[in-house]
Amino acid sequence: MEKSDLIFDINGFLKKAVQEGVSDVHLRIDEVPVVRKDGKIIKTNYPIIKEKDISHVLNIVLPKYLRTKVQSAFDLDFSYEIKGVSRFRINLARQMGNTSLVFRIIPYEIPTFAELHLPPAINSFARFNSGIVLVTGPTGAGKSTTIASLIDLINKNERKHIVTIEDPIEFIYSNKNCIITQRQVEIDTTSFHEGVKYALRQDPDVILIGEIRDIETLTSAMKAAETGHLVIASLHTNDAIQTVNRIVGMYQPSDRDNVRKQLSETLKACVSQKLLPMKNGQGRIPACEIMVVTPAIKDFIVKDELEQVYDLVKKGSYNDMITMNMSLLQLIKEDLVDREVAIDISDNKVEIEQMLRGAYHGTKETIDIQF
Repeated sequence: MEKSDLIFDINGFLKKAVQEGVSDVHLRIDEVPVVRKDGKIIKTNYPIIKEKDISHVLNIVLPKYLRTKVQSAFDLDFSYEIKGVSRFRINLARQMGNTSLVFRIIPYEIPTFAELHLPPAINSFARFNSGIVLVTGPTGAGKSTTIASLIDLINKNERKHIVTIEDPIEFIYSNKNCIITQRQVEIDTTSFHEGVKYALRQDPDVILIGEIRDIETLTSAMKAAETGHLVIASLHTNDAIQTVNRIVGMYQPSDRDNVRKQLSETLKACVSQKLLPMKNGQGRIPACEIMVVTPAIKDFIVKDELEQVYDLVKKGSYNDMITMNMSLLQLIKEDLVDREVAIDISDNKVEIEQMLRGAYHGTKETIDIQF
């Protein structure tokens, strides 16, 4: 039999990917399998994927409840597990009429904040009893892993009921001091907002929302926070100001003043993160912007004076708040990332270049942040 006639061994390939520290696997018809490692796309030397290979892979990884949908669906999200190896979050999409698959590797072990190099300040968020904690950032920035570490910290140290609503379920939690109920959209509940709505009747203390995608889910999240629950959720935004603007912008202009007031009362903290390759080539490290909602920040959110919020985060060591550029500067000074990489990933390159030249005046960040 010719090598090209062999059916693609998806389980063998995924096992190899896990061993090699790969984060994502891409399979497309008429292309070789591609992986992402340390943030970089790498083509493999495997044979080109054929349509029969994709069909074979789907026969193995596709859950039974989706088999009737796969022919008509344009996009699907689901999970898969190889026992003893890893779990995988899979996205099925169409491109130019063909099916493509992307596998995100979800390890069994939930890493600690220290292992993830996350700021210790985030530990305090696990002690909140109510309100909303948002973890934001672009796709692939490690939001799900940060949230999982936060949930695991609560699980270890508190005695609470945690309800997760995910699409699909990623990390699997075992009950420690808490009890955890994990619900998957389209299997255990019809949607994120319905999941939050009914979670309120399930005696929860903490509700994890995998992603806030629409106004219904956002409204349900704020209602849950207002009624004494801690809500932890992810959002695809780059920083705290963009996060507030995105949330308020979901509503009609006539409703936005009320939403700002509601958000100022329910939002407790926002962590925005990006992943950078480490200078030593050993994986990636997060840069994190941390905003804790103080009385002054509440007031600025209500008044829609968000530039003042950024200035407060820049100035204050209160609750260890830090801007993204301050976090990037810290990583540079600790010799963990290349200067050029940090500048490239910054959304405010002029500011970080000024900070690096030591010409950034008028704020206290060079005093408050210890290097």
